[in-house]
Amino acid sequence: MTQRRDFLKKSALLSLGTLATSIVSAKKLETLETLTNTHSPAGEFTLPPLTYAYDALEPFIDKQTMELHHDKHHQGYVTNLNKALADKKHPAYLEEICKDINQYDMAVRNNAGGHYNHSLFWTLLKENKDNKPNNPEGKIAEAIKSSFGSTEEFKKQFSEAATKRFGSGWAWLIVENKKLKISSTPNQDNPLMPVAEIKGIPVLALDVWEHAYYLKYQNKRADYINAFWSIINWNKVNELYAKA
Repeated sequence: MTQRRDFLKKSALLSLGTLATSIVSAKKLETLETLTNTHSPAGEFTLPPLTYAYDALEPFIDKQTMELHHDKHHQGYVTNLNKALADKKHPAYLEEICKDINQYDMAVRNNAGGHYNHSLFWTLLKENKDNKPNNPEGKIAEAIKSSFGSTEEFKKQFSEAATKRFGSGWAWLIVENKKLKISSTPNQDNPLMPVAEIKGIPVLALDVWEHAYYLKYQNKRADYINAFWSIINWNKVNELYAKA
């Protein structure tokens, strides 16, 4: 009888362990799907909706820019990515496509990058109607101070990377070998791609294409970059940093 009870107890513990592992795996998949907007049942990528109103980021980013940027520009990358991948075998996740981008043509490179970069970018923004100070906090604040000496120095270096990116592109804060680094990429490239000069896992991104700011700031990219510091979602940055 004792042996039978021990057997049943071990079996129950084994079942619970298997269930826990399954739940953790499902949560990891759910998190990845939330970030990258993986395939729909139809087998195509779709445009992730914004989690805030188009005018939520005013006065820093205006409503019309957000409507055009999200609904037209980002949707264009999604549409063209699906067309470019229509006859190709490929992973379901955008990260995996970006990491293996040398296996694809420029249409996939440009549009997969555009979809990934924008999907990430939207999550890194939040409203700040009262224009309150919005500085890094938590673990990312500690890591920034350790890597750059101070928040002010980090902002200076990041802003320089964004300002000096010739033409269209992005500025990034990335994790490489557990260290923070600042980089920039042209067009819709990103640090996940093997073509990037500095590779790593993005935790903060700024779109410096003219379509991201021209309606409000015209050619004053520096003013747009300065406004960006007021609407960063540092909670999301911390979440990405913890995973990286």
